[in-house]
Amino acid sequence: MPSTPAVTDRAQLRQQRAANATASPHYKWIALSNTTLGVLIATINSSILLIALPDIFRGIQIDPLAPGNTSLLLWLIMGYMVVTAVLVVSFGRLGDIYGRVKMYNAGFAVFSLFSILLTVTWLNGTAGVLWLIVMRILQGVGGAMLMANSNAIITDAFPVNQRGLALGLNQVSGIAGSFLGLIIGGLLGPIDWRLVFLVSVPFSIFGTVWAYLKLHDTGVRRPAKLDWWGNITFAVGLIAVLVGITYGIQPYGHHTMGWTSPWVLGAMIGGVVVLGVFCVIEMKVAAEPMFHLDLFRIRAFTAGNLASLLSGLGRGGLMFILIIWLQGIWLPRHGYSFASTPLWAGIYMLPMTVGFLIAGPVSGWLSDRFGARAFATGGMVVAALSFVWLMLIPVNFGYLEFAAALLVNGLGMGLFASPNRAGIMNSLPAHQRGVGAGMSTTFQNAAMVLSIGIFFSLMITGLSHSLPATLSSGLTAHGVPAVAANRVAALPPVSVLFASLLGYNPIETLLGPDILHQLPAHSAAALTSRDFFPSVISGPFADGLTVAFGFAIAACLIAAVASMLRGGKYVYTDPEHGH
Repeated sequence: MPSTPAVTDRAQLRQQRAANATASPHYKWIALSNTTLGVLIATINSSILLIALPDIFRGIQIDPLAPGNTSLLLWLIMGYMVVTAVLVVSFGRLGDIYGRVKMYNAGFAVFSLFSILLTVTWLNGTAGVLWLIVMRILQGVGGAMLMANSNAIITDAFPVNQRGLALGLNQVSGIAGSFLGLIIGGLLGPIDWRLVFLVSVPFSIFGTVWAYLKLHDTGVRRPAKLDWWGNITFAVGLIAVLVGITYGIQPYGHHTMGWTSPWVLGAMIGGVVVLGVFCVIEMKVAAEPMFHLDLFRIRAFTAGNLASLLSGLGRGGLMFILIIWLQGIWLPRHGYSFASTPLWAGIYMLPMTVGFLIAGPVSGWLSDRFGARAFATGGMVVAALSFVWLMLIPVNFGYLEFAAALLVNGLGMGLFASPNRAGIMNSLPAHQRGVGAGMSTTFQNAAMVLSIGIFFSLMITGLSHSLPATLSSGLTAHGVPAVAANRVAALPPVSVLFASLLGYNPIETLLGPDILHQLPAHSAAALTSRDFFPSVISGPFADGLTVAFGFAIAACLIAAVASMLRGGKYVYTDPEHGH
């Protein structure tokens, strides 16, 4: 055809421009800056709702603590996490096939679109929540595209001796984003709940345009067919497991949790079976598998991902526990109103973010010279010791000691995260960096959801032993009729946890205005004061904390062992491509 030479010339011109751009010594820093912005926005949005939830639910006129609404609350929090955990491997694989920058750019655009749609809902009540849940899940699709390909783009752009620093900065920004989201949500929610979603839009639009103009694929691409059966079985299996966990921490019948529910058991067992089928497909059937199980033959890759999974289990649910600890007990006892506790909980957790920001880049830079093993292993040991410290702190602690323990925890996690991610990425063949990064991010994101399920289950187990009796006796001592006191005491502990998490006055919310109006004024004032609920829940909460922190300590120590087994400094040498 006559137009073929012109088309070919244009394609060659684009390739030449891309080659010239990526040959620039500044390109690697452009790639790092843009991908760090993308990961930061994606992770801020994973946590930004936690503090802003009361304002969002008031804005759409629904009571999240009403019967039947707990699942809506959980899905609004966890839907984004579930979809990013499920899709990152597929998008990483697509990046290997079609270009990592193309997938990354598409992720920014998708994220921008659904961030806008989250702000334009005109619906109220249950319909409004369902709209937000669906838009959050679709926003998570864009977030998965960003997270799946950012590490591979950085690994392609940076030489081996600088990857630890670059990946460290990117990793730390992602972890710090999850804590910054708490503060941003707490600041914007009281102004207007729509700002919680709108705040990402200008940054994501800017990032989309910037990525389109400046980023170019520099990695090795290998054309392949999509592994449809692998994608389908992986998505179905992992979604079933994660959904089962989400409903497992909710009450079922007369049980405080849903782990005995046939539906939950069916989802968990069925999901594991489907994931087993997925493994068979990937090993025996698929010519071009999406999940390269042969990568687990690389010891550094396997040990790094196992350590990442375990550290995520230790860290993920910690955020929820610390927020509930601050909002439900410590802040009210130190003069803060229940309505103001969500924002201040985020602010008082800043020492942990500072620890990440200090240790992450430094350990990443040092790991470029000395390898990942010593820093990643030491980081997990430090994190375990910080959990021991938090376990020993009284529930009504002095803040300086609490802040110091959080700082040490952040230092330990930052010391681990950067070298561990650099060690994983350096172990990968050049043409499998996208899928390898996606696999690694899957372990990390799935660990967040698993951790929330585990921590909540352990906390609820701890609370359920002593909270009902403590709550009932405390209420009756202030004149609450025994029938009403027993009704509140019989509520699932998860209702008490959510009441604390959402910044409501727990007793006023759980007891209800009808009962309070029947009591003498001084009794009603005492029950709804800032001291009553924290003093009642402190003992049972301490029991739950001991169990939860004990699990976190064990997870971090096993992660340290896994990290130690990764071997010495290792960089994959690909004889075919010379990488």
